[in-house]
Amino acid sequence: MPERTEKTLSEGEDLLTSGCLLLLVLVADAAAVLVVSIVLVARGWSRRGTASGQTVTSAPPVDWAPVLGFGALTLVAAVTAVLLLRIGHQIIGTVQVTLFLLLAAYTLGSWP
Repeated sequence: MPERTEKTLSEGEDLLTSGCLLLLVLVADAAAVLVVSIVLVARGWSRRGTASGQTVTSAPPVDWAPVLGFGALTLVAAVTAVLLLRIGHQIIGTVQVTLFLLLAAYTLGSWP
């Protein structure tokens, strides 16, 4: 009987560890998305201010910042998903794969 109690306690601790790890990974991903969004918004505001008062003679240069920023986020989400799946956290890894797919779709949509 004591073995069964220890096993149940171990499964409960594993569930708690998985939940905390999921929360930590999602908070880290949200913070990374927030940083990239702030950088892209600041770049947009600065570009808008420099173009005023000038006449447009040709097409503006291609801005690769959104593609590179969200591409980096996509790469981080993919690496994190692979690592989580490799260490055995299937649910958290699946959430990361879903986030990776959403970011990949958005990155490809922002491709100039």
